[in-house]
Amino acid sequence: MNWGMFEGLLNGVNKYSTAFGRIWLSLVFIFRLLVYVVAAERVWSDDDKDFDCNTRQPGCTNVCYDHFFPVSHIRLWALQLILVTCPSLLVIMHVAYREAKEQRRRAAGGDNCRCIYPNPGKKRGGLWWTYLLSLIFKAGVDMVFLYIFYRFYRNYTLPRLVKCELPPCPNVVDCFIARPTEKTIFTLFMVVTTCVCVMLSLVEAAYLIGKRCRECVLASSEDSCGHSQDCVLSRPEPAGTGAQVFHGVDVDYKLPTASIPPTDSSPTTLPEEEALL
Repeated sequence: MNWGMFEGLLNGVNKYSTAFGRIWLSLVFIFRLLVYVVAAERVWSDDDKDFDCNTRQPGCTNVCYDHFFPVSHIRLWALQLILVTCPSLLVIMHVAYREAKEQRRRAAGGDNCRCIYPNPGKKRGGLWWTYLLSLIFKAGVDMVFLYIFYRFYRNYTLPRLVKCELPPCPNVVDCFIARPTEKTIFTLFMVVTTCVCVMLSLVEAAYLIGKRCRECVLASSEDSCGHSQDCVLSRPEPAGTGAQVFHGVDVDYKLPTASIPPTDSSPTTLPEEEALL
């Protein structure tokens, strides 16, 4: 195994992941991949050889082993790890596609061309959907394999003794599984870590969706506020205000004046007698 290439892939996945994604990657690498390579593979290495049945009938042991272990734990875990880590590699490939497209555009138009992806690793547009679908796919794969393990090995435990009566066995024979307690412990450990990884994937997906919804709400509220301000600024002054001018708190107000027309009861000139007085 080329550990240098593997380290580069891990660094790329860690670079474009959120905090929840980094925790998920640590769990997968330490508690699933290393445990699988270092310990679990050796525990199940000679499983078929140590499966003993109390009969010498040719083929009976093989038939009983195939019945109780249709798929080996090791091969199921290997397939599960491959399917779980592939979506993260798709995210890295999507970012690499963006970077290559940006480089081709700069090479064709020069340095003055407009950048399509100023930050290729930013989760916007298609990359956001790729990352979200990868989370859903990883959680779905883990849940499917949890169901497969539960169907094949009831309650995720391995019994010490199983009874088999399949042909060509002459009668009901007793078969013994090698190291059942150790295998049960490893199986439960892998199941627990898988459940934690599923929870982290779902939490990260909810975080991405909630963050995107919050950004959309804030953007729509800013647009509505800007539109209302434009309406206030473009509103015409009401007619008939005259010389009323408002400047902050200072008000220049001109009192209205009106002329009172003369009437007969109130003459404009005094009588002659009163004028002489």
